[in-house]
Amino acid sequence: MKISENIKNIAQFKDKSLLIVDDDNPFRERLARAMEKKGFQVFQAEGVKKGIDSVKTQKPSFAVVDLRLGDGNGLEVVKEIQKTNSNSRVVMLTGYGNIPTAVAAIKQGAIDYLAKPADADDVERALLADPNQKAAPPENPMSADRVKWEHIHRVFELCNRNVSETARRLKMHRRTLQRILSKRSPK
Repeated sequence: MKISENIKNIAQFKDKSLLIVDDDNPFRERLARAMEKKGFQVFQAEGVKKGIDSVKTQKPSFAVVDLRLGDGNGLEVVKEIQKTNSNSRVVMLTGYGNIPTAVAAIKQGAIDYLAKPADADDVERALLADPNQKAAPPENPMSADRVKWEHIHRVFELCNRNVSETARRLKMHRRTLQRILSKRSPK
């Protein structure tokens, strides 16, 4: 895998502190281990409150923040990071992406917005990219079918797995939704 010229190396930074805020514990732990191997000094938080507390004590140079957390919105953590260290590089993560939340994340100070599942290489690339240059397109993006499938399943979970309510919100027939939910995820 070739890293383009507009990507810096972590060794070029004096402060290598990285805050990872995500309520998905296995994902956060895996990402933390991978980022430590890449040279970052990682500390973790599992929610908005703990994330903000960590920001106040650590003042990270880098951060990876999930948008939707169990106790609130990750944008609150991004605001706090920008207050304490306006030069920090923040990447927002989310299980599903949409334009309004991406715009809100960038306005709050995030330098990039990645859809889950993002691997450590994607995160590193986003954190170390030159903010003045256009980002390279992803090497292996999700297919449109997969994005649609992820969105439908997310709305289904938010509706407490209620098929009728999910179908109403997605403006689709209940039987069509049931067929989609019974299938495996597309590649």
